[in-house]
Amino acid sequence: MKELKNRWKAETPEFWQKVGRIGLGVGAVGAFLISGTVVVPASLVTIGGYMVAVGSVTKVLSKLTVKDGSINN
Repeated sequence: MKELKNRWKAETPEFWQKVGRIGLGVGAVGAFLISGTVVVPASLVTIGGYMVAVGSVTKVLSKLTVKDGSINN
């Protein structure tokens, strides 16, 4: 658990910051699709749920990726 805490606080590489932003965007679009503000077919609501899941996982994994030597024990 301490390792995860250290990785979360450590510096994230530039590439993974961009990947995290893309994941956040995908999740936001998915949330819009499932929010019900616009009438959409059920298949799009299902796809929206998957987009939220994929976006969330992408953001977390990109945040846990660290630069070499940036974890202080």
